[in-house]
Amino acid sequence: MKPKDWVLFLALGLIWGSSFLWIKIAVREVDAFTLVGWRLLFGTLGMVAVIALRRPPFPRGRSIWPALALLGIINTALPFVLISWGQKTIDSAVASILNSTVPLFTMVIAHFALHDEPITARKAVGLLIGFGGVSALMARDLEAGSLGVGILGQAAVLLAAASYASASVFARRTMREVSPLVQAFVPMAIADAIVWTAATQVGNPGRLPALPLTWVALLWLGLLGSCAAYLLYFNLLHSVGATRTTMVTYVFPVVGVTLGVLFLDELADWRLLVGAALVVTSLAIVNWKPRAVSVAAAAD
Repeated sequence: MKPKDWVLFLALGLIWGSSFLWIKIAVREVDAFTLVGWRLLFGTLGMVAVIALRRPPFPRGRSIWPALALLGIINTALPFVLISWGQKTIDSAVASILNSTVPLFTMVIAHFALHDEPITARKAVGLLIGFGGVSALMARDLEAGSLGVGILGQAAVLLAAASYASASVFARRTMREVSPLVQAFVPMAIADAIVWTAATQVGNPGRLPALPLTWVALLWLGLLGSCAAYLLYFNLLHSVGATRTTMVTYVFPVVGVTLGVLFLDELADWRLLVGAALVVTSLAIVNWKPRAVSVAAAAD
């Protein structure tokens, strides 16, 4: 990846990796649907400001709008609600670890759906090493015999990871001519409408948060965790591809576990260091290209 792509990649990893901390804080006071509704409302308002400044072209063809609506469901509404609901019963660190399985789902889906992202030996090795880092971070829960605690919450986060993976491949395959700004804004606005509608049936949207920290969490999740993060995400998606972009989820355990330890008193041990080292190694392997190959590509 180019230096600019690395900057965007690391920024996205830090923003989304820290989101698990803020979700855990907010979900203590509000239900999952209401949390996501407020988060997307603030994110949509932030996107409106960006759209007003940048004025990107909106698609004219009618056929693209159903695709944007589907993207709003599988890349925003569904995974946001699943992760928030799951964090009712599992730690923020566990959620960040489970969500880092997105590249594993993406690698398989992209291999069959995208002609330019086949599974290579280097990608497979890098992803397996990254998964080893995730496994190291999960090991303490397995050894403690706590796998059955919050099993539905863990399943929800894994389902969210599969939804994210499907969305990244779908977006790259169908949205090549759509502005990244439009890809971020329209699905987010549609997802917010869907979530608020659902909240009136299964949530408690009329109950406003009473704690100032909850409002800070919702604002952070909306303006940075949704608005800014989606702008970074869609730019990377079309710049470096679906598999490499979703590799950002391997940064989540490092950020999520560290913040959980520092601010939520979650347990830290040697597995954190081992897991972090394996995650960084996997990123280097997947994104490394031999110099000879790079020179040959430049000559072409």
